[in-house]
Amino acid sequence: MKPLFLNPPTFEDFDGGAGARYQASREVTSFWYPTWLCYPAGMIEGSRVVDAPVQRLSIEECLAIAKDYDLVVMYTSTPTLKIDIETARRIKAQKPATVTVLTGPHVTILPEESLKAGAGVIDIVCRGEFDYAIKELCEGREWESIEGISFLRDGTAVNTPDRPILTDLDALPFVAPIYKRDLPIKEYVIPHFKSPYVAIYTSRGCPAKCTFCLWPQTYSGQKMRTRSPQSVFEEVKWIKENLPEVRDISFDDDTFSADKKHARAVAELIKPLGVSWVINARANCDYETLKVMRDAGLHHVIVGFESGNAQILKNIKKGVTKEQAIQFVKDCKKLGITIHGAFIMGLPGETKETIQETIAYAKMLDLESIQVSLASPYPGTEFFEQCKREGWIASDAYIDDTGHQMCVINYPHLSNAEIFKAVEEFYNKFYFRPKYILRSIGKMIVNGEERRKLLKEGKQYLDYMRKRKQTAP
Repeated sequence: MKPLFLNPPTFEDFDGGAGARYQASREVTSFWYPTWLCYPAGMIEGSRVVDAPVQRLSIEECLAIAKDYDLVVMYTSTPTLKIDIETARRIKAQKPATVTVLTGPHVTILPEESLKAGAGVIDIVCRGEFDYAIKELCEGREWESIEGISFLRDGTAVNTPDRPILTDLDALPFVAPIYKRDLPIKEYVIPHFKSPYVAIYTSRGCPAKCTFCLWPQTYSGQKMRTRSPQSVFEEVKWIKENLPEVRDISFDDDTFSADKKHARAVAELIKPLGVSWVINARANCDYETLKVMRDAGLHHVIVGFESGNAQILKNIKKGVTKEQAIQFVKDCKKLGITIHGAFIMGLPGETKETIQETIAYAKMLDLESIQVSLASPYPGTEFFEQCKREGWIASDAYIDDTGHQMCVINYPHLSNAEIFKAVEEFYNKFYFRPKYILRSIGKMIVNGEERRKLLKEGKQYLDYMRKRKQTAP
């Protein structure tokens, strides 16, 4: 079978499909690559990857493309499952023989519920890593013989044995050639990266135990598996030679810095290539490892600080203390590495006082940029089970009608409305303080490109805030 790997249309600026880390429309436009879909696409002749939100394709345009394919694979998410099932329904309506497949954390954890929700239009769900499952489907193997898939037979769910996690990541194809073949690279933007950029994985899985984090608990696993440094070097070299317009490479691993030996080895190998790169890091990475990476081209890190309250960090099993995080920030500043900090409002133990503590903490750290999310208990996470047990989930509407994140957590002492409001307060107090404004003005004066970027982001942010004010939590 000839497969189409589709990140289907959802909402404007919705960044929650295919390989994204944020399952909602963003306050400032940003798009991650559909990396998970690109791996099997690279193994199957005649495949194609379509990223509808980035390519600005309508459902009608996607349907026209899907007509030419025998199998359509979509990466779905908890907030978009109903929309994606409707897309599958329309694909089936125009060509009933098309085999439709859903992948992603939600269907991995809830395969039977997902199949029944999409009965008659969803043929298969893949549980966990689906690279080889899709390849075997396209080779014509009997469904019962393919590990890690679920399907309905006479209304009853059939679950084949779990597929062992991949350990030989070097056997997978490079994803960068698929980006070049199928995707508009210049349309992928992360505001705090240099543009254009590409994202690749050097590992899968994360050994951290954060209770709220979706992917390691449901999908990529809490055992870190790495590509050989030589394999990473070869793909980075290919990018440098074949995508000369690329200004940043994101090593979009769950946590690139978790295996420090591997991180250093990759850095040493790619250093002669002279590329600029970005990683997801934990705030306990040591100075020497940071320096080795900085000397090899690392200039920016994305770090989950989550909260400025020590007890909340313990509650979520973060495994990084405030003291470690403060030292990490000092080390990065000393080395000239910029930081994009991620924070979450509404984690277990949150109060009106801890919200103010976290805002003050972020201001004290004085990071270059931040993102503030609402705590979302996704199925399959320890956080979800805790919320369910304690009766903290007030709604199953993770997003509103425009795709923006909703607050589904309601504590006895802190309402979802108060948590929702805290996000806007956080942004305002961080970005509108005099020190940050003066620094931004300085960038605008010195650099014309930076000026245009900041003005565009500012407009998007204000538009986003207007939309939020029209939405009830």
